[in-house]
Amino acid sequence: MSNIKIKISLFINFFVIGILLNSVGIVILQVIQHYAVTKEAASILEAFKDLSIAVFSFLVASYIPKFGYKRSMLAALVLVTATTLGMRFMDSFLMSKIMFASIGISFALIKVSAYSTVGIITENSDDHASLMSILEGIFMVGVLSGYWIFGFFIESEANQSLFSWLDTYWVLAALCVIAFIMLFITKLDESSVVKENFNTLHEFLDMIALVRFPLVIIFVLSAFFYVLIEQSIQTWLPTFNKEILHLPSSISVQIVSILAGAIALGRITGGYFIKKFHWMPVLTFTIGSAMLLVILVIPITVGIEPGSVTSWSDTPIAAYLLPLIGMFLGPIYPALNSSILSALPKNKQSAMTGLIVIFSALGGTTGSVITGTIFGRFDGQTAFYFTLVPMALLLTALFFYNKVRQTFEFKEI
Repeated sequence: MSNIKIKISLFINFFVIGILLNSVGIVILQVIQHYAVTKEAASILEAFKDLSIAVFSFLVASYIPKFGYKRSMLAALVLVTATTLGMRFMDSFLMSKIMFASIGISFALIKVSAYSTVGIITENSDDHASLMSILEGIFMVGVLSGYWIFGFFIESEANQSLFSWLDTYWVLAALCVIAFIMLFITKLDESSVVKENFNTLHEFLDMIALVRFPLVIIFVLSAFFYVLIEQSIQTWLPTFNKEILHLPSSISVQIVSILAGAIALGRITGGYFIKKFHWMPVLTFTIGSAMLLVILVIPITVGIEPGSVTSWSDTPIAAYLLPLIGMFLGPIYPALNSSILSALPKNKQSAMTGLIVIFSALGGTTGSVITGTIFGRFDGQTAFYFTLVPMALLLTALFFYNKVRQTFEFKEI
């Protein structure tokens, strides 16, 4: 097996799924405008995405090693190719729900398989942490690219050019096909995780049994709070830009790429600092800085007049500052995931990844729905101030996680 080829294949998979998974904020903005749905109704798209991730991971994550990591990822790419094409031809709010449900299922398959594959192709915890950080960084590059791809077609539609915003899905379907071909021609030796007497029920119970460990309980709560924060901001920032900062639709979407770029950069630089210093003071500093940024920036978003922004040169400074929160949030997720996965035997990592995916998905849905509801009933500033609450809860959870991890090992497994 060529590790270089399989790594490149994993990178392409994460790039594509990064675009698809995080397009929900863009699509929410579009369906509010095009299908005249309320913010509360539009926020259901996040639930279709995240609940399908959670339910599917809960039901089948333990079966993925038997089916095969490579075949699972190939099946995921076939599914999202079909539904992205469906979105192009069936222009409706219902089809957007179906598409995000399929994206959620595909993400569950790809993430569990990719994270487990990292355990196969790395030799020690340092290599594991490094590749995990790169994967998550590539994921954020995909997210960043998605904002510009969608933004191009949204701007084209606004200018009554040749393209509709739905034409974005031609590009996304083509990327899925490229990812499929690359993975299909790449060999992956999964023999180290194959069990001769595989029992689906036993593997499922193994995943559930991990929750008996206090460290795992605190970890999944930390993952829940982190994704709640990230998705609250990432999903609703395009709408915040459009309705609070009064940016044109295309700029509202494209400027969110700063958030994705900041998260990617935060993960790269955070990985460096975590090697130099203990991760707890590093993450304490980043969460505290994120909270301070919200407190300082949200007040300057008040009082911007509709129609005052028509181009990039008119864009208020707050539109550039708020996405920089990604720099401080970025290091948290990969550092946490690597800390728990590298402590497990390779044949337990897919079960743990299943729990990560489940609780991350639940956090994403909770954050998006709460933020959307506050946004709709009050205003965008109040909705974004809400993120201070889960940030404080995350910091508290990390304190206990660090304390338990210092004395706990997975010797019982």
